[in-house]
Parts: sequence; C-alpha cells; structure tokens
Amino acid sequence: MQPIYLSSLSQPELSEFVESLGEPAYRARQIFAGLHQRRLRSFAEMTDLPKELRAKLSEHAVISSLTLESRYLSTDGTRRYLFKTHDNFPVETVFIPEEKRDTICFSSQSGCPLQCTFCLTAQLGLLRNLTAGEIVEQIIIALNDAYGVSVQPPRGTNLVGMGAGEPFLNFEELMKAIRVMAEPSGLHIVANRVTVSTAGVAPQIRELAAIPDRPHLAVSLAAPTDKLRNELMPINKKWPLPELLSACKDFEKSLKPNERLTFEYVMLAGVNDSDEHGRQLANLLNRHELSAKVNLIPHNPAEPLPYHPSPPERVELFREILESKGVHAFVRKSRGRDILAACGQLAARSAPESLRSPC
Repeated sequence: MQPIYLSSLSQPELSEFVESLGEPAYRARQIFAGLHQRRLRSFAEMTDLPKELRAKLSEHAVISSLTLESRYLSTDGTRRYLFKTHDNFPVETVFIPEEKRDTICFSSQSGCPLQCTFCLTAQLGLLRNLTAGEIVEQIIIALNDAYGVSVQPPRGTNLVGMGAGEPFLNFEELMKAIRVMAEPSGLHIVANRVTVSTAGVAPQIRELAAIPDRPHLAVSLAAPTDKLRNELMPINKKWPLPELLSACKDFEKSLKPNERLTFEYVMLAGVNDSDEHGRQLANLLNRHELSAKVNLIPHNPAEPLPYHPSPPERVELFREILESKGVHAFVRKSRGRDILAACGQLAARSAPESLRSPC
C-alpha cells in the first residue's frame, strides 16, 4: 500500500488518518502544526510526539514528495529551485525577495499543455498535474531555504500561481492547496495574499467568482484580437476573447473592496506592441466595461523561441496609450532572467554553473 502523503491532507483529513492509527485527535493538530507552521521535514524532528507514534507515522506516511535537484541564485537575489517528484517529473519554484515582502512563484503542473508560443514551458507539454501537497511543499522548501526551519518570514509572504502549468486545469488541487496554506495553525498565508494566473479557462474564472475566500485573479491576454491571440495562445480557439472577457466581467461583478482583476500582457517586439495594438486593447477592455489594471511584461527571451522583448521606450508608449484611454497600466519588472527564472522561462533547464548554489 502506498504511504499517505501528509502534505496533501487538510486538517480534517489528517485527523481522520491519525484516528485510523488509533491515536487521539489532538495528535493530528500537533502533526499539522509541525508540518505547516514549523515546516519540519521529517518525523524525527517532531519531538513533541512520542517515539512510538513517530515510528508508526514512518511506516504509514511520508512528509516529502519533492527532491531538490538544483538551486540557482540570481544576481538580483531571486532563487530558482528545480525539483523532481517521486515519479521523476520536474517542478520549478521561484523565490523573489523584495523590500516589503517576499514573493514565491509556484507551479501547479509539471510542464504545460497550452502551447503558448512565447513560453518555454509549453515545449515540455503536460507531464502531469501536481497534487495539493506538491504545491504546498514548494512553499515550505522555499521558505526553509530562505530563512531556516521554523523561522517566520520577517516581511510576510505573497504567493503567485504563475509558475509552470495552467492552474485552472488543476483547479481542485490548486484550491485545496490554497485552503491548507491559509490555516491559522499552519503557514497562515491567507487567500488575499495569493494571486493565480490563467491563460483564459473561462469556466473556472466563473467558478472562482463564486468562492467567497478566494485568491486574486490575473488573466494573460497577450493580444487584443482573436486572430493574433489564436496564433500566440491556442487556448483562445476554445475560449475566444468575447467569451473570456464575459467571464472576466462576471468575475469583476463579484469583487470585494480589497480585490482587483488584473490582465497581463507580454510585450513581444514587432508582434503585439504597436500603437494600434495599444488602441485595440484599450477599446476591447472599455467595450466590455472592465476596470481591471493591465500589467505590461516585456518578453523574457530564451532560445529557441523566436521572440524579443519590446524596447523600454515602446513599452512606455504602449502604456501611455492605454492610460490615455482610461486603462490603468503598469510595467512589471522582470526578476531572475539570468537564472531562467523569469516569466515564461521555466522549462526545467540548467542555468550557468556560476549561478548554481549548493543544495
């Protein structure tokens, strides 16, 4: 029988498992706190548990599923982690230190099925969905690496589901992971500090809108017309812009005071960054009466992709066009390009050896 992967269990599920071992319910609370609040990585470290229980847990359960293969450190302080799952699939996670908070970019799938032409991850194809535990474990390992076991981050932690994969094609495990991480007796990273990015899975945008305690939503557009978006993001053929933006409008109707919908627009030189593209994008959002902000993301180049980032002056002109038409637009700074950690660069590749740090 396969051992139970404890990081995938919610508190009620963990209680049920512990009781099946003939142990009292309060032991489940101790184990959950050890796993998620103290971020312990072995049963031996759970010294508040009796030795007999630790031995029993070792027979029937595992804490860890991910093995750290490589770790890369960028000149800007960003860290990229390359893991392998128990069945040998790659998983990547990025830790981004910032002045007021830290951000961890996690993956929801190994590989990605969507075939966006400007993203390296698409070249892997979909290898498999990640479990809730594999999502949670990425966060725990990154925090332990940055601060040490049981040390609470001094600046707080934000999470972004913008790593490898399409989160909304692994919706149930994604939402379970978010619920587990929000537990006050665990990591206590609440949904309000989580942003999930989708390439445009319209049904799950509507499903997310109906969830009261949900993460923030970011939608990747990359083009202002169906014709161009079909070329850059084939998912558009299934959920074209009118249907996608209708779902976004439904989501926007459900926004709370502290929420805001975000669109992301990767800037590809000579492809989607002209003045006309800017006017088309503004008109598209205004026509659907969407008040979301737009993050402009200069493309992060990586071979063998044929694209180049739009020059800074072109990005700024594009931003000004959006602003002139009432669309709030911001330029997002790339982090970790030198270690292949930036948006669109995650493809389980090695970075220069000089940027590898000891595991």
